[in-house]
Amino acid sequence: MHPDLERVIALQRLDTAAHDAERRLADQPQREKALDERLEAARADLGAAKEGLAKNAEARRAIEKDVAVHQGRLSKFREQAMAVKTNVEYHAIQKEMAFAQGEIRTLEDGILERLLEADEITARVKQAEAMLGKEQKAVEAERKEMTAEHTQLQASLEKIAADRSELVRALDPGVLATFELVSKRRNGIAVAEARNGICTICHVRLRPQVFNTVLKNEGILQCDSCNRILFYVAPAAAPPGASVDQAVR
Repeated sequence: MHPDLERVIALQRLDTAAHDAERRLADQPQREKALDERLEAARADLGAAKEGLAKNAEARRAIEKDVAVHQGRLSKFREQAMAVKTNVEYHAIQKEMAFAQGEIRTLEDGILERLLEADEITARVKQAEAMLGKEQKAVEAERKEMTAEHTQLQASLEKIAADRSELVRALDPGVLATFELVSKRRNGIAVAEARNGICTICHVRLRPQVFNTVLKNEGILQCDSCNRILFYVAPAAAPPGASVDQAVR
């Protein structure tokens, strides 16, 4: 293979690796934001569960106050019943007592409902607390991984820059200029493999004489359609003992 062709292939690999590393670094603020949102969602779930428990307790206390009011009335009616002198007054008081007792039973049923509801909400609070704890540990672990990855990516970019400088120094200036121009115009991809007579990037069929020249890998040749520098990779040789049919496949 022509030395400059080998170099532009290596240069493309370095540029692609650098692009991937830079993209990964650029994504980190968004990933950090996503981690913050996960924690915030878990905290919000816990807050909502605790708020529900507080409202339940407040509603139960309100019912208990109403029960106390009706119990006070019932006690008062019982005292009055001891002092009545006529059946009419007695029946009237009995009616008031029955009403107060009915209200108390209804309110006590409401208290029981709130207690059962409180058990369910308490379970949700514990579940939300467990989930928050789990998310906090997971987020902390992911942030440590991101910090390590950040360091690794920065080191990788420094090495890529050094390797690229070395390649660029050895590369023919004209070939480098072609590479840089095509890379700028083609989203960072300036080199393409030619396979079965086709440019594998733009998928346009090459002229037969062009493809035949590319097969030799003896110089810098560009795709007529996308202008990318073309190279050819020979198919792997069949293992010893393989049949002709296997080799073709």
